[in-house]
Amino acid sequence: MAAAATAADAGSDPSAALAAAAATSTCAHCQREIPSSNIDLHSAHCARNLQKCEHCGEMVARKLMDEHYNESHAPVNCTLCKEIVTREIWDLHKSEQCPQRIVACEYCEFELPAVELHEHQDVCGNRTEFCQTCKKYVRLREWIGHEIQCHANANANASAQTSSARIIPEREVRPPPPVRPPRPMHGAQHKRLLFTIAVTGIAVMIGSILFQREESF
Repeated sequence: MAAAATAADAGSDPSAALAAAAATSTCAHCQREIPSSNIDLHSAHCARNLQKCEHCGEMVARKLMDEHYNESHAPVNCTLCKEIVTREIWDLHKSEQCPQRIVACEYCEFELPAVELHEHQDVCGNRTEFCQTCKKYVRLREWIGHEIQCHANANANASAQTSSARIIPEREVRPPPPVRPPRPMHGAQHKRLLFTIAVTGIAVMIGSILFQREESF
């Protein structure tokens, strides 16, 4: 009768009903918070069907536990180096640690096992190539640093030559001075010129006559 009375009170009080619906209980098997109204049903289902993984703590269906272990936790046998590697570091082993993983030479891009890379690059890096900028043969292991320095020097020299070169301006072509027209003669000057010409002509005539007379004698 007390339970019936409590239910009746909860039914009559909306706030009490909400509080009862929001109440939760912790499952002893999976440690999850479950609504108190469903805890009994959940506990029975959880204990019968789920199992906690001892490696990661995840709740896994009992029938899938072996599959979960093989996919997530079982050690892996590396087919390249034959080493058994734990699942947690498998990705790191494949990408960086396996001595038989395939890598490429940084000089010729030839692919070979990582364990042979150091010896190969010692030989390959000593090969030379001709630098078109400085006209010298350079080792491949020194190529990157040489290229940066060589191009920097070439650019600096080109800049220095450009800044030191003198720009000779073109000579200014000046037009010739204008020709002044002759000044017109005034009346007095014109008469004086005619008088001079007449006197000169008369003197020449007299001289010629006198010269002819002397020859006749």
